[in-house]
Amino acid sequence: MGIVNVTPDSFSDGNRFFDAQAAIDHALRLADAGAEILDVGGESTRPYSTPVDADEERRRVIPVLEAICSRVEVPVSIDTSKEIVARDAIAAGVEIINDVTGLEGDERMVPLVLQSQVGVCAMHMQGTPQTMQNAPTYRDVVSDIHRYLRERRDLMLAAGIAQNRVCLDPGIGFGKTHEHNIALLANCHRFHDLGCPLLIGHSRKGFIGKLLGNKEADRMAGTLGISIALALKRIQVIRVHDVAETMQALKVFAAIGGLDGDARTHD
Repeated sequence: MGIVNVTPDSFSDGNRFFDAQAAIDHALRLADAGAEILDVGGESTRPYSTPVDADEERRRVIPVLEAICSRVEVPVSIDTSKEIVARDAIAAGVEIINDVTGLEGDERMVPLVLQSQVGVCAMHMQGTPQTMQNAPTYRDVVSDIHRYLRERRDLMLAAGIAQNRVCLDPGIGFGKTHEHNIALLANCHRFHDLGCPLLIGHSRKGFIGKLLGNKEADRMAGTLGISIALALKRIQVIRVHDVAETMQALKVFAAIGGLDGDARTHD
């Protein structure tokens, strides 16, 4: 899954693709590089980010979505927690809703997913982007988030959403300490028993710099190392900024026997 941030303030590439044409060109490059899903977002959800209203979010993403959905063959995802934004995105051709609130941020989101028959990814976040890094705590981070994702899955299935349209994301960096992030990555294979594809979004995040002992370090190499580990753990959807480099790493890994014939990776 290739990331397309149409924002002025995302943590890694804020303002690089805020211009609509720059975002469109970037999305097309990611598709050419091998991305199997394009994830477009118009509101930064980094820690302490400023919320964006629905009108501004739509203004940012809808022209981009209309352009890329008509020009790529891979599915396009909208990264939003607002039903009205998701509805307009679906009209533009989007096939997946990627909701960082686990479909809790807008009570109309579950009915929209059911009615539209699109795919959906529900993520775990403790708090909101404005509060999530204020001393996040868990009894057992892996067990607690496993329980939460099971409950979100069950809610969607009870509403009539088909299980084969549901993806789950433990939310690396969203209301987690450094130690929580490491524990989730080390144990993410335990979430396979939920019976849904798993998405991990680790790309360029701050905990990688901390692991490397240099918060200002280029995080691409660390991101690639985690991507290989995720492929080994059979994580189905790997959400990254650097699609071409991730594809190269996964192809080499697969060529030397790192993946069996039944495993699938998404970059």
